[in-house]
Amino acid sequence: MTSTSQLTQADEWLDYYARFSYFSPEKIREGCHPRIKEHRQAAHKAIVLVHGLSDSPYYMTAIGDYFFTNLGYNVYLPLLQGHGLKKPAGMEGIELEEWKSNVSFAINCAASRANEISIGGLSTGGTLSLFMAAVNPKINGSLYLFSAALDLAGGPLGLIGEIKEKLLQTFLPGLLDFNKPLIDENPYRYSHVDMDGAAELARLIKETDVLIDGFSDKFPFPKKVFAAHSDCDTTASQEGIHALENVVPEEQFTFFRVWETEEQKVKHASVVLKEPIKVGEDTLEEANPVFDDMMTSIASFEKQ
Repeated sequence: MTSTSQLTQADEWLDYYARFSYFSPEKIREGCHPRIKEHRQAAHKAIVLVHGLSDSPYYMTAIGDYFFTNLGYNVYLPLLQGHGLKKPAGMEGIELEEWKSNVSFAINCAASRANEISIGGLSTGGTLSLFMAAVNPKINGSLYLFSAALDLAGGPLGLIGEIKEKLLQTFLPGLLDFNKPLIDENPYRYSHVDMDGAAELARLIKETDVLIDGFSDKFPFPKKVFAAHSDCDTTASQEGIHALENVVPEEQFTFFRVWETEEQKVKHASVVLKEPIKVGEDTLEEANPVFDDMMTSIASFEKQ
């Protein structure tokens, strides 16, 4: 077993830049780089972990470190087009198909070094992971969803979320963005979700809705699924998770519910954070207080 090692700048995935020329070490904000962690000896298992909309692979490092150190996986953390840049240019020109290419490259690299390939991600990264788990035959392991944006949250019975999705598929994103700056004090994510990016997410949600609708009790979703979600998530609705749960055999689905209490209100992206994100004395993102319990649940899920 390899000794404990956090995913750091030393794990920068240089071959990723060779494949996607719009990225380079000079263009990317410190700490937002694509990451790779491979065991020296051949690993039987590998996992691709995909970050969310507006953030970076940094958010997936603690989970990646656990898979690498405790579970023996090779770990691949791609950087999605338009993300992690010093000069994001309003994320103009980003495309869902290019995000799929980013993730497919990571899957191909993982499959070249291991036999069993799993995939997972945060928010939009979770939605991309579900898509790939459904259509890419190289994903022959499990699917891990963290605050997955399979459905947008808001309103009675999710009505506002549904309206958001429909609006984001129209001409409105280009009119509502107002070119607000994307860089602020958080070094690992943009200041807000860019509307161009949100529109691509809406298209992706529509695609995954179609995929989920294609499964049933007779033709169930063919992968084991681990899903973690917070009760106080105001970004991604749990309804999308439960729609997927309905087409996965009960023994193959594990739901880790992050309960909301007076003392504990875990926000959307915080589900994946072992440590808070701080600048000086200011806390920008709280950690998940039950992160270790979530990882223990993943270890049990692995043994099933």
